[in-house]
Amino acid sequence: MIRIHRSGLGSSAAAIAIALLAPPAFAQDAAPAEDAAASEGDAIVVTGTRIRRPNLESNSPITVVSDAEFRYQGATTVESVLNKLPQFTPDANENVSNGSDGTANINLRDLGSNRVLVLIDGQRMLPTQAIDVNFVPSSLVERVDVVTGGASAVYGSDAISGVVNFILRKNLEGVRADAQFSFYQHNNDNKSLRDLVRSNGYQTAPSSVTDGEKFDVNFAAGTNFADDRGNITVYGGYRRVNPILQGSRDYSACALDPNADRTGFVCGGSSNNEYGLFTVLADPTTGAPVTYNNTKDGAKTWVPYNSSFRYNYAPTNYMQRSDRRYTAGAFAHYELSKAAELYGSFMFMDDHTFSQAAPSALFQGQVYSINCDNPFMSAQQAGLLCGAAAGTDTSRDTFIGYRMTGDGSAPRRDDLRHTDYRFQGGVRGEIAPGISYDVGALRSIMIFNENYQNDISPAKAKNALQVVNVNGVATCKSVIDGTDPDCVPMDVFGFGNIDPAVYDYIYAPTFTRGEQKLTVLSANVSGELSAYGVQSPWALQAVGFAIGVEQRIETLDFRADELAQQKGTLESKGKIKVREIYGELELPILSDMPFAHSLSINAGLRYSDYTNDSLDGTVTSYGATTYKAELDYAPSRDVRFRASYNHAIRAPNVSELFASRGLGNVQGQDPCSGPTPTASFDRCALTGVTQAQYGRIPECPAETCVTQGGGNPLLKPEEADTYTAGVILTPRAIPNLSFSLDYYNIKVNNYIGTVDPFLTINQCVQTGNPFFCDLFHRDPTTGVIFGTDGYIVATTLNTGYLKTSGVDVNASYAFDLDTLGLNEGGKLNFELVGTWLDKHVVQPLPGLGTYDCAGLFGPTCGQPTPTWRHQFRTTWQMPWSNASLSLNWRYFGSTKLSSNTDNEYLAGTPFVINSKIGAYSYFDLAATVDVIENFTLRAGVNNIFDKDPPAIAQGLLSSFGNGNTYPGVYDPLGRMIFVGLTAKF
Repeated sequence: MIRIHRSGLGSSAAAIAIALLAPPAFAQDAAPAEDAAASEGDAIVVTGTRIRRPNLESNSPITVVSDAEFRYQGATTVESVLNKLPQFTPDANENVSNGSDGTANINLRDLGSNRVLVLIDGQRMLPTQAIDVNFVPSSLVERVDVVTGGASAVYGSDAISGVVNFILRKNLEGVRADAQFSFYQHNNDNKSLRDLVRSNGYQTAPSSVTDGEKFDVNFAAGTNFADDRGNITVYGGYRRVNPILQGSRDYSACALDPNADRTGFVCGGSSNNEYGLFTVLADPTTGAPVTYNNTKDGAKTWVPYNSSFRYNYAPTNYMQRSDRRYTAGAFAHYELSKAAELYGSFMFMDDHTFSQAAPSALFQGQVYSINCDNPFMSAQQAGLLCGAAAGTDTSRDTFIGYRMTGDGSAPRRDDLRHTDYRFQGGVRGEIAPGISYDVGALRSIMIFNENYQNDISPAKAKNALQVVNVNGVATCKSVIDGTDPDCVPMDVFGFGNIDPAVYDYIYAPTFTRGEQKLTVLSANVSGELSAYGVQSPWALQAVGFAIGVEQRIETLDFRADELAQQKGTLESKGKIKVREIYGELELPILSDMPFAHSLSINAGLRYSDYTNDSLDGTVTSYGATTYKAELDYAPSRDVRFRASYNHAIRAPNVSELFASRGLGNVQGQDPCSGPTPTASFDRCALTGVTQAQYGRIPECPAETCVTQGGGNPLLKPEEADTYTAGVILTPRAIPNLSFSLDYYNIKVNNYIGTVDPFLTINQCVQTGNPFFCDLFHRDPTTGVIFGTDGYIVATTLNTGYLKTSGVDVNASYAFDLDTLGLNEGGKLNFELVGTWLDKHVVQPLPGLGTYDCAGLFGPTCGQPTPTWRHQFRTTWQMPWSNASLSLNWRYFGSTKLSSNTDNEYLAGTPFVINSKIGAYSYFDLAATVDVIENFTLRAGVNNIFDKDPPAIAQGLLSSFGNGNTYPGVYDPLGRMIFVGLTAKF
């Protein structure tokens, strides 16, 4: 289901201090940078500002993730590390299969993956539509800076929730190689779910499984040249992931539905079943729709449909997609003089992944015409379909739900491939004492290819159902008239009757290709003015500044083949051009005075001029101004206060503007369907139901209705106001202790999104509001909201607002075990990263009421959003062989079902089962040791106790739900075991 998501620049490796006694996995920016460059007074840049100056600290809340965290987690993808942080809500990932586009996205503050700006070394990574972080080579990550709050005044559009800046190693000397192997192990010991699967006659999952192997190998090599005035670093990587089927886990072996009184689970499934369902759209006697099913014994007999015929589509669906990824690239720089340093980089990724779903079917919603003298039908079937016309060449219209499971059939597979290129180059240097410049260009290209395999061509299926007897041989009419001489007759009137040759005929792959390009031209000047005496008389540091200009051009070109277009995927293209000018000022006011160790303010301003061109004659233009103000005050060296206000924007991206309209699935049910609709006729009439249709509309199969999505070239930019305030404690009386508390409050107006279909259904039925009721587009013949002619409109528009607020807690402490009398015992590090969510309020449309999703999950609120999450890592740094042992506690608070609340926009049918998901704790253990010189071994187990994820009914899952759970939020596959080796020469 579509839901509303909640979702300065490091050119120096020294921007933020992340070391106490041993490198912590997480750190807050409380301490100044401690590297050589900073200690020697060289200018640095921190994420959140463009000003370069010595010993600069961030005025914005920053969480820093070191490379140690990647090693301790055995991570081969960056999103798997970031999604465990409490600031992030899991988004698209490798455990999302059906409906996946093959990307991995990150979602800061649950404001949506398209509202966080993702950077590599302070520069935009790829075109801005929900950036695929598969592109980031995880083995090269030196650290990740996560900045909360709007940063559009510094970086431009998209930095609504904040900035994620990946700082890479790019000045290597020597060779670094790394290899890792991992797999999952799980004991399927959930007796109640295993009994449920067994009682339905389905195959239970093995009692114990070992699967999902991942292999990752990387290398990097670098060398200095020209008396160390230049460096070139190259890298390459390969990653392979084996798939995992849902049938291998007891909690996903069948599709779970609630029972009749919603107190427990039943094995549900799809009414598009392997025996064959038929909805006669006009009964020959009553004229009303009537639904039958072929019997299970293969006899050509229709009986009334009931839920026992449902098809269990779960076992063949992927719980983890297969994947193969190649990465490569190079970084280089050469200093001609202090005034001119040339730099450049090239990065490449080719990611090839497959998602898999149950075999295709003749899906209900597509009208099929069957001739009444079809030789495959029995007399009983012909009579129920055609009445007195049985045996004639008259045709009757039906919905058919026939799952293709016989010999020759195959699961549907979505072949998804992303090939990305990123080129960057420029020149930088010092133009005057303390003042530097940077002029550069960036070009990135993202190419997407999708080949959807083993799906059925509706046109060919229609031909294969129009069959007559020619000299005792069943023959397609299209063969006789020559319109399709390759047609193979299809017998859907009994279980297991389809000839394998039929699949070769009706299977027809669809192909789509998209290409997005981003071009950035930029120039800026920054520095500090101590050499010119521009500073406060009470401050030790001079005024710092940054000014610059930037131009960005982003284009979209999406193409689909003829069959894909027939199925509702249309082509689109468009172009966005933005020109910007910006400035930033850092003003130190006080230094080393009583009750004022330091006091400074920072301000920034940016003006942006946008032109959006649909390339079909629709052009829109507008201007936008963003600004910020920040205050930093330290009464002593032990305590520091900071506060900020940011007014940010997010311009609509090319897909939101120009994507053509197409159809997609959404979890839910039509309240006007079935023989006894839950909604009254008066309410249903507002959605387009006629008196003749009421009580006769087929239900959405497998609780899956259809929406129509697409772009809107008239979208306006979002505007956001962000407030932060915090305190950082680094008491000298307690060495190596750091504690920070930061409050954030973000409100996004003109929120670009869609009206949640679940909300559309509820509001129309409950209130009769014409805005919501007009979003129903029912099939004019049958009244359904599935298939190709029935859907709920969910195109992009500027909706109401979203407001989120909370508090981030970061703490770290380290001490030498010698202080406890343990001679040569090493050191202990403790690190806590936690977030308390106060509110997550949504106004779906201007003028309407609001709802708060903090502490909730469900059809409208989406993935679980607890009020408290944390990670707490304890690391023992041993004095022997550079060994370490690290234990991580991941805590995810409890959440309640949103539809059980009394809020008018959330309330729905009450549930006892899944009314609450209890708090979850996971424990991970990892160790590292230098086995021999230059070789470091690491090994670990995540989810040590093999904790099952919560089982959730299909109708309650929303976006990114898969396998009866939320696999991005909870560990879905059991314990992960990994071992890796790093070599440095």
